[in-house]
Amino acid sequence: MRLFLRYLKGKRMGIAAFAGFGAVLAASFALYRLPPRAVLYPAALCAAAGLVLLVADFMRVRRRHLLLKDLSDLEDGLPVPADIEAADYRAIAERLQEARRALEDRAGAEARAMADYYTLWVHQVKTPIAAMRLRLQDRDSADARALLSELMRVERYVEMVLTYLRLEGDGSDYVIRECALDALLRQVFKRFSGEFILRRLKLDYAPTGARVLTDEKWLTFVVEQVLSNALKYTPAGTISVYLEAPATLCLRDTGIGIAPEDLPRVFDQSYTGLAGRADRRASGLGLYLCKRVCDGLGHGISIESTPGEGTTVRIDLSRRRMNVE
Repeated sequence: MRLFLRYLKGKRMGIAAFAGFGAVLAASFALYRLPPRAVLYPAALCAAAGLVLLVADFMRVRRRHLLLKDLSDLEDGLPVPADIEAADYRAIAERLQEARRALEDRAGAEARAMADYYTLWVHQVKTPIAAMRLRLQDRDSADARALLSELMRVERYVEMVLTYLRLEGDGSDYVIRECALDALLRQVFKRFSGEFILRRLKLDYAPTGARVLTDEKWLTFVVEQVLSNALKYTPAGTISVYLEAPATLCLRDTGIGIAPEDLPRVFDQSYTGLAGRADRRASGLGLYLCKRVCDGLGHGISIESTPGEGTTVRIDLSRRRMNVE
């Protein structure tokens, strides 16, 4: 019924023209003082013939509609053509399907080649980074500490590339296990200890005593990214790390904060906001990857911020569905 109403809507101009012609004939008969009934009989005959043609045309349109509807789902196979027109449609659909598959295969091959290249590049660049770290770690000077801080930033960027490639891949290597949150946090703090000393920032942290179900490697990446942002945008003051009941890890800083108009988009890919545009090194990938990882782990992540006062990032470590390995 809905299809028929749509068909009538498309034919409304023709129907209106037929009615208009009938009205013209009736008016002409009236002007010549001819009996109006004389026009009713031929008008009824024309209407009956027009109705037959209208139904026949609708059935033809309906058959074509059903054919095209079947052709729209190419994965289930194309229907057997019933006439020449249907065969032509089938040939067109098959050519389009072949072209689409060729484009998909080429795009997939290019994506795999790019992923393989960058994966190889990441593993190759780790070697000179490790060599530079070995040369610098025995030197205790302001320049050496500054270089180690910059080198650690390079390592984070390299790790970010590898994380992005893993997340964009077909599979994931999430391994959900119970782990001690404090051990994970201490490992992160130890890695960033040079940054705290170099920037003269205070770390406010008390052991949580919590054990959480998560993937330790991926959660470590999230905490490192959040802490790196806190260090980057906190020129002075304190970075606090604490646990809110029941299992929400909070990282709060006293930095420059985030503009209110930027908050709804901080997790968007490549979005840097006002602070990121001021710092040309910002890529807009850090928080985007954090959100992707948290979604994969089943954790929630949210941000509250006040410009000029600081930012608080909350990572909800409670899980509704957990597969412990």
